[in-house]
Amino acid sequence: MSTQPPLLDQPLIPPSDALRRQAPVTPQEAERLKALPPTEYWAEMASELEWDERWTKILDGELGDFRYFVGAKGNVSVNCLDRHAEKTPDKVALHYEREDGLTETWTYQQLTTETARFAAVLEDMGVQKGDRVSLLLSNIPEAFIAIHACYRIGAVYSVIFAGFSAAAVRDRLEDARPKVVIVADGTLRRGKVVALKSVLTEARRGIDSIEHVIVINRLNSDVTQQPDEQGCNEHDWADLMARTRRLAAPVMLEANEPGFIIYTSGTTSKPKGLVHSGLGFLVGTYANVKWSLNLRPEDNYWCTADVGWLTSPIFALVGGMAHGVTQVLYEGSIDTPSPSRPYELVEKYGVNKIFTAPTALRMLRRAGQSALAGRDLSKVELISLVGEPLDPETWHWTADTFGAFVNNTYGQTETGTAWASAIVGATDTKAGSCGEALPGYRAEVVGEDGQPVAAGQLGVLTLTEPFPCLARTVWGSSERYHETYFSEFPGRYASADAAMLDEDGQLWVTGRIDDVMNVSGHRIGTMELEAALITHPAVSEAAVVAQSDELRGAVPVAFVVPRAGAWEGRQLSEELAEAIVAGVGKYARPAAVYVVPTLPRTRSGKIMRRLLRDLLEHGEVRGDMSSLENPDALEVVLGHIRM
Repeated sequence: MSTQPPLLDQPLIPPSDALRRQAPVTPQEAERLKALPPTEYWAEMASELEWDERWTKILDGELGDFRYFVGAKGNVSVNCLDRHAEKTPDKVALHYEREDGLTETWTYQQLTTETARFAAVLEDMGVQKGDRVSLLLSNIPEAFIAIHACYRIGAVYSVIFAGFSAAAVRDRLEDARPKVVIVADGTLRRGKVVALKSVLTEARRGIDSIEHVIVINRLNSDVTQQPDEQGCNEHDWADLMARTRRLAAPVMLEANEPGFIIYTSGTTSKPKGLVHSGLGFLVGTYANVKWSLNLRPEDNYWCTADVGWLTSPIFALVGGMAHGVTQVLYEGSIDTPSPSRPYELVEKYGVNKIFTAPTALRMLRRAGQSALAGRDLSKVELISLVGEPLDPETWHWTADTFGAFVNNTYGQTETGTAWASAIVGATDTKAGSCGEALPGYRAEVVGEDGQPVAAGQLGVLTLTEPFPCLARTVWGSSERYHETYFSEFPGRYASADAAMLDEDGQLWVTGRIDDVMNVSGHRIGTMELEAALITHPAVSEAAVVAQSDELRGAVPVAFVVPRAGAWEGRQLSEELAEAIVAGVGKYARPAAVYVVPTLPRTRSGKIMRRLLRDLLEHGEVRGDMSSLENPDALEVVLGHIRM
């Protein structure tokens, strides 16, 4: 069994020599940037991008109601496409590959031209600045084209995750009220066709704002285009593009005008449509990618995120493209047709920098070292992560397997960036931590009274000053925006995440504040318990949730997926309970450890812990299940609970 030290005892890990040599700044310069007033820092970052008009004031207002780069005008697509196409038109922008082996290569010039052409298509349909365009797409090149076409003309886009049910898609269409919807006929997922057009057809019935549906035929489906009973016209993407010769000129937008709406999936059935400004988001993601990945023109980079989650706009669609890098775009499940597929792609495209999620790494680890056989991973220098707490065991496995520096980060859909991170090549990290707050952000961990807590103490993570990429409102409900994020601690943005800062200033985010439990007077987050479980050689994945207890206030309950061939049954449950006692303390002994073959998870692989809480407390799920990929797992887990 591993003997990794407890979370807060992890040593500082310096950047690798290779990353240190290519670092965007020196350690001294990094400290200077952190010390700058946020407004001065953001002005420096914004100055590295192209603007049609400069700002008259950097910041106006305060958290909850502010404007950044007041009066400045520019265009996101110009910064992500045109300026690179002008300098290096033949540089590869995208290496696209699909699960079944289909490949495409797109240069910056090709991508820019097709984006401008599709922007003209939208204009010819009557789409104007501020009109909404919804997209039900997977990881295909047309997603990049359609999104940047919206940026080009000032349309407010909203990407809907391709794994959603018709009911979940409908919720988002009803809220955004789009004029145009863009949909692929289908996508591939673990060898199966996932129909998207039929889902949209069911979801959009009765939504009279939709005037046009554009269908991208990626799987050669027999899709007919015809007006429906509401007069909505369906069009074939390829036909529209073939008939359109005009290239739309970019519209110069004010820095605070809305760029897109992205919906969160919460504990209720009504998703929140968070509104991000277009150019504010650009500045934030450009800086985020610079520090968390240090993407350079010579890099070959793979962001594994689905286009339907904000990780993709931050680190691929906008932040990645703003740096003019060559990217790998993969459609499908990365472990199909075999667990060796990710390693094959890394070798094939000479990938040296990767952005992914802890869940993906745990999936690779579970597959075993045989999947690596014969694969050359020597070019990989950096693996950066976001999405959920990262246990030290997985951090070290990743570093050893790839021979790369591992940079875990933290951010939220609301913040528009992974704002906690190492500055790659210039600052240290710890195995499992989220690094430090990047320049331009001011973070504090506070107690229930709103006052900062001491180092090493668990509290609520808050941000105390505005930054350009923070969501500006909830679509159609400013009251909900203020109530959700600014009412609990006035003057602060409340993340609803539990966290602690250690003596070295490293940030540890342990999960949602709902996952913090008070066990016999001890406050503890589930991350520490899960980290103790992952050290056991029989454990592949672990999720711990709190269950109410009359005597102790709350007790931890663990769900564990064993490694292939691991021993099963009561003996393993008892051993794992002892692993938590050994790693955390007797007070944290779980009330139960359920050894299960699967866990409910999103399509991106995150374990849905709130659904596990529902099953424990109510014997059924009462929250939003729109992000759930494997509904069958709920019955499996519930069966183990009832045994």
